[in-house]
Amino acid sequence: MDSIIGTLFALALLTGMSGLKIDREYERGVIFRLGRLKGVKGPGMYWIIPLVDQKAQVDVRTKTVDIEPQETVTADSVTIRVNAVLYYRIIDPSKAINKVENYNLAVYQTALTTLRNVVGQNILDDVLQNRDKINIKVQEIVDEITEPWGIVIERVEMKDVEIPTSMQRAMAKEAEAIREKRARLIKAAAEQEASIKLAEASQLIVQNPAALELRRLQMLTEIGAENNTTTLIMMPSDFITLAKQWTEVLQNNNQTAVPPIPPNSIASIAPTQGIPLDLSSMAEYQSSRDEPTAL
Repeated sequence: MDSIIGTLFALALLTGMSGLKIDREYERGVIFRLGRLKGVKGPGMYWIIPLVDQKAQVDVRTKTVDIEPQETVTADSVTIRVNAVLYYRIIDPSKAINKVENYNLAVYQTALTTLRNVVGQNILDDVLQNRDKINIKVQEIVDEITEPWGIVIERVEMKDVEIPTSMQRAMAKEAEAIREKRARLIKAAAEQEASIKLAEASQLIVQNPAALELRRLQMLTEIGAENNTTTLIMMPSDFITLAKQWTEVLQNNNQTAVPPIPPNSIASIAPTQGIPLDLSSMAEYQSSRDEPTAL
């Protein structure tokens, strides 16, 4: 009799011990009593009624979903391949167990279709340049869908965008053209500023000719600082000014010292040069030379 009681006591003790459950800090236990939801327990150690209560364990840590590359057509009819990564976390374990059969698969499929739809509503330039806006849009849509499941979407990030080779070449040409345009504009602006500075410098040199000599000496110093074999002979600007003045004086003397040409010479030269002769003018010229000059 004592052995039977001892056996029953041991069985009851073992059964009671089987009802002890321990969940880690990142785990929760959804308890069902005779098939009905009883509540959520954990973390730590707790006890459930053996053979009456059932536990579904849920991990409440942030999970990562890797969305595989998929082809989609943008709003400007360009076929691209995009992939992304999604981060979500369970905030209500009871809803995640009772509202959806497999929340992992449900979140993945929702993110997959939403990413394809959002990318298809944008042109290629927006997909490449405004990824943050597309990520936020996908996050808002997926979070709205998964909210009744007790799941919150923490972040969505597009990892890579694959573009066709022909489109890559076209984009490279466009970028090269934009760079060349920018370089030409910068060069033109620099030349414009340099011309303004040179005009101001020329005015200062005209007002003070000694500045030109200083500039020449500075140029000679800059050239001499380099390792070259070029030989320069610097001529003072006074020589140039003097030569210019002599040229002007000689030109004035030549214009004022031209002697009158006799008619005989004109008559002898004109036919050879093809110049028409006016005989009346020649007669008047000859008579004026024959008349005595009044003193």
